[in-house]
Amino acid sequence: MILDRQSRINTSELKARLKAIQFDDGRFPTDEITEFVDLMQVYEGAMYEISTKLEILDSEFQVRFAHDPIHHMERRLKSVNSILGKLERKGLPLEVNSIRDNLFDVAGVRVICNYRDDVYSVSNYLSAQNDISVLRVKDYIKNPKQNGYRSLHVIYAVPVFLSSGAHYTPVEVQFRTIAMDYWASLEHALRYKTDLPDAKLSEHSQTLLDCARSLQNIETQMQNIHRDINGAPQVGEAPKAD
Repeated sequence: MILDRQSRINTSELKARLKAIQFDDGRFPTDEITEFVDLMQVYEGAMYEISTKLEILDSEFQVRFAHDPIHHMERRLKSVNSILGKLERKGLPLEVNSIRDNLFDVAGVRVICNYRDDVYSVSNYLSAQNDISVLRVKDYIKNPKQNGYRSLHVIYAVPVFLSSGAHYTPVEVQFRTIAMDYWASLEHALRYKTDLPDAKLSEHSQTLLDCARSLQNIETQMQNIHRDINGAPQVGEAPKAD
């Protein structure tokens, strides 16, 4: 199952938003608006290419091992405000070339797997396909963030075939288990969507850190049971960047 966080690109609406946005140092260049829209369509194509590859891998696992490694997927493109805001925070010019050369997470796919083995198996099988490249890998499962966050982040370059030829485009794919995902959702809500007093915020943050450690232990136990009753591949290493 694939969940889209927004509908497909509406070019007229996107152009109107770009014309209306104003930052402290000016507006997005009018002569680059069409180029920006074209670039976003390429990112959208890359996102769909990656998710199609993942769907095919999931189907193959079902045939070969009677096991679906992917519980569901989520796709999203960064919003115009988020893209331009990130350029501003990085001190980069508000230009299409700045997006193309410096932002690698404009297109994103989140892959929610059933078990940790599935995370590494699916990511490695995807990385082994000869028409895509692995640009960057961050394994927050083996090396969790200080707050307890766990996930495997891989940035792929995938070809999008247009009339002008193949355009290799980055897509950030986050692989995580169901447990990692619901933990991350709650932590994100606590961090960005609450106005709790500092003391209560600190208390909940510590509780979430304790929960992350407990979930890791529970997942390990359940993974071991799964290995005994299922013949799916057991992979314990993240893919390597090319």
